[in-house]
Amino acid sequence: MSGDFWKVVEGHEPIAATAIHDGHALRDDVLEVIALSESGRLREEDPGTGVLAGVAGTQIVALRSRFEVDLNRPRDTAVYRRPEDAWGLNVWQHEPPSQLIARSLEHYDAFYAEAHRVFSGMEHRFGRFVVLDLHSYNHRRGGPDAAFDDPAENPEVNVGTGSLDRARWGGLVDRFIGDLSAYDFRGRHLDVRENVRFRGGHFSRWIHQHFPGSACCIAVEFKKFFMDEWTGEFDSEEYETIPRALETVLPGLRESLQKIGSE
Repeated sequence: MSGDFWKVVEGHEPIAATAIHDGHALRDDVLEVIALSESGRLREEDPGTGVLAGVAGTQIVALRSRFEVDLNRPRDTAVYRRPEDAWGLNVWQHEPPSQLIARSLEHYDAFYAEAHRVFSGMEHRFGRFVVLDLHSYNHRRGGPDAAFDDPAENPEVNVGTGSLDRARWGGLVDRFIGDLSAYDFRGRHLDVRENVRFRGGHFSRWIHQHFPGSACCIAVEFKKFFMDEWTGEFDSEEYETIPRALETVLPGLRESLQKIGSE
């Protein structure tokens, strides 16, 4: 199952990156009843985040679309059933069969079992570790010709920390935000702010619940400034600069983990 549903690379340092909405593929039984076009699905997925996850030694990248099963939602809402579950979109031609939902949830359970295995190994080897939970988000929801959503409410990088213990991890988070903000991003600095649009989803909460004290999961949402969210076309220069920016935060994460360990 793992080869078709997700990709795992296990590294040798206490930093992992995940891209659980990168996937686009669908099972045949899902394709038979889904109403959304391929481009409609792509717009709500997080294309390119799987490549960004390559900055970390340990990587977990989903290969299936969130429209098959959403790994960033609680199990009982992980399969979209109504338009209000999916940004008002009519996902299905008709009510999906119970067997389809059950099969999707089997994949969901298997994914979380694998994530638990990977993170348990990191906890055992390193004691403390960081997970960068990478996502992207739309900011032109009014249509392909509409104005961009208000930048004051839509930072280029939203850092979601709603479920982590800031008393323990606050210094590490502040270092992450400071280092990413300081990077010379093609002659400017990224607008990086905490908990403006998103506070982190189910996956980061699950990590903190299952690895309290040892795991710091930062939900990193990149605004789709690096692509046209309606056509799916990438601005290659903008996009290819993002991993270089992310690489500059890794030394600070390592230093912060060591500091926490010595306290």
